[in-house]
Amino acid sequence: MAKTVDLDQFDHALLTEVQTDNQTPARVLAERVGLSQSAVLRRLRRLRAERIITADISIVNPEVLGIPVTVHVLVRIDRGSRTYSEFARKLKRRPEVKHASYVTGGADFVLRLQVESMAAYAEFAREVFHEDETVSEYHTYVAMQELIGPTAKR
Repeated sequence: MAKTVDLDQFDHALLTEVQTDNQTPARVLAERVGLSQSAVLRRLRRLRAERIITADISIVNPEVLGIPVTVHVLVRIDRGSRTYSEFARKLKRRPEVKHASYVTGGADFVLRLQVESMAAYAEFAREVFHEDETVSEYHTYVAMQELIGPTAKR
């Protein structure tokens, strides 16, 4: 478990800003959070060094890549057949899987997929779920619009 760190209002404000756009210039961040540019840069270095900021990434528009359909899937595995780690390894080999979590509750895995079409998802479901005897059930939810998240229209 990660240790908890004390962050002040400026740290929280900076984290909010860089989670929206990590390419915002330090001078703009300084204006927005009420610090000097050098203080902003110093705090960002510390937040990265302390692994509070763990990555600086780019969110790519899935429509431009030809994979505009977002599908969320809840998957339940038959506990008596194969380990969860084997199913997780299979998911990691599939480029359609953009996020996967091992969870508690009614499902064992929650997946977020990006596919080019419903036909592409049907093929994925056949290969990953139907042909795997350890998948006892799965429930599919097709996203109609992202309301909150990195690609949501603000």
